[in-house]
Amino acid sequence: MDYVPPDVFGEDYLYFYEDVLDDELSNAQAELLWATLRLVHGAEVLDVPCGHGRIANRLAARGARVTGLDADASFLARARNDAVARGVEVDYVQGDMRDLQWVERFDAVVNWFTSFGYFDDEGNRAWLKTVRRTLKSGGRLAIDVHSRDVFMRNRGHAAVFERDGDLVVDRHRFNVESGREETERWIVRDGRVRKTEYSVRFYTFTELRDLLRDVGFAAVRAVGHDGEPLTLESRRMVVVATR
Repeated sequence: MDYVPPDVFGEDYLYFYEDVLDDELSNAQAELLWATLRLVHGAEVLDVPCGHGRIANRLAARGARVTGLDADASFLARARNDAVARGVEVDYVQGDMRDLQWVERFDAVVNWFTSFGYFDDEGNRAWLKTVRRTLKSGGRLAIDVHSRDVFMRNRGHAAVFERDGDLVVDRHRFNVESGREETERWIVRDGRVRKTEYSVRFYTFTELRDLLRDVGFAAVRAVGHDGEPLTLESRRMVVVATR
């Protein structure tokens, strides 16, 4: 089952979050991934979903051979244009992230910026099995998500982003029975008001570690966005699993 409607990610998403996802942040995150995944020149990397290519193109610029998969055609068009501007080559593929046809192809898989948890528990588990199959022996998966422990200290909060008089307002709450963050989003843009809703399963590190081990990953560890071991102050966690 899906918990994210198609209009959550798209042109509005880039419009409001473009200033947040700037070069400084994207460069730092690509550097973190390169070090955390222990990538080397020529490593085969899958970025899924790759969005508009802000991570994939930077990894390619460092020498990785990158494949990016996303369902949104507009994101992929922007990713390809940015790759041309940077003088890098990335194989961008439009498709469903659950339908990965590669087998033991990649040295690393990147799942970045809270792109995990949108399916029900069985769907999330099935996706991890699919990803594991795409990795070579010893390959690594990096999942970047919110730290549930930190999120729970701020549960029930709202977030507001403004650009040129337009607004996006997210109201978050945590469903303790399902373990999911449930978000109501209002978008006020060009004189129109739209509302959408979506839900993301938030795992503690312990839960996600055990799930990854259960589907066959051999070793699992986590760091914060500073590259240091996870603490109660880490707002986000990068969970790295080795096949």
